[in-house]
Amino acid sequence: MEETISLKEIVLVIRKRLGLILSLTIGAALISGLVTLFFITPIYQANSQFLVNQNNAQTDSAVELNDIRTNVELINTYNVIIKSNRILNEVIEELNLTISSNVLSDKLSVGNEDNSQVVTVTATDPDPAMAVSIANTVVEVFQDQIDELMNVDNVSILNEAQLSANPSPVSPNLTLNVAIAFVLGAMVGIGLAFLLEFLDASIKTEDDVEKVLSLPVIGVISHINDRDLAVSSHVAARTMRERGSLHGKAKKTS
Repeated sequence: MEETISLKEIVLVIRKRLGLILSLTIGAALISGLVTLFFITPIYQANSQFLVNQNNAQTDSAVELNDIRTNVELINTYNVIIKSNRILNEVIEELNLTISSNVLSDKLSVGNEDNSQVVTVTATDPDPAMAVSIANTVVEVFQDQIDELMNVDNVSILNEAQLSANPSPVSPNLTLNVAIAFVLGAMVGIGLAFLLEFLDASIKTEDDVEKVLSLPVIGVISHINDRDLAVSSHVAARTMRERGSLHGKAKKTS
């Protein structure tokens, strides 16, 4: 026979294990916040932009090349060249970096929005000043090398990366991490609450007797706690005193 659970039973289980659920939820959020603040290295980002535009001083061969290839195709090619070892190795040399070209490539992203002629070079690094230097140097080296590589001179620096007075890291995101941990903690807490309830095979109520043993309930013994027992004893003692007092009055009258 397939068992079903009602909404009332779900609420009762959650209420019964509410302490466990809240503990896991708040604990997960606190741990996530502490790890984000003290154990994850913040990463800063800097953007440098250049414009791909035909130069009127170019030779006829360059003009013919631009006619064959659209600006978008050129930009796609430029995106690959920017992250090539030829460009990156020169950037490493100029900045005296101690990392490989592959590591530097992982710190860079290149793209243009909506097939525009403006290309954005984004650099990330734990040091905000270094992120700015990497972004600007990559664009400068690329501008110097593109004429020799493709025999074109159509790259102009549009916006250089600037170091702000109070740079803010792009990662980790404290609010997002805490929110995710909060939701996950609540989900784990609720799941664990229902798991514990499912594994609990003890019989506690008369309804459990009917469901588990399939036996009719012919009587219920109420639970009396110590407080109720003390109150009952006090009431019984007062009743006895009142009866004794009435009995004594009846004797005197007779």
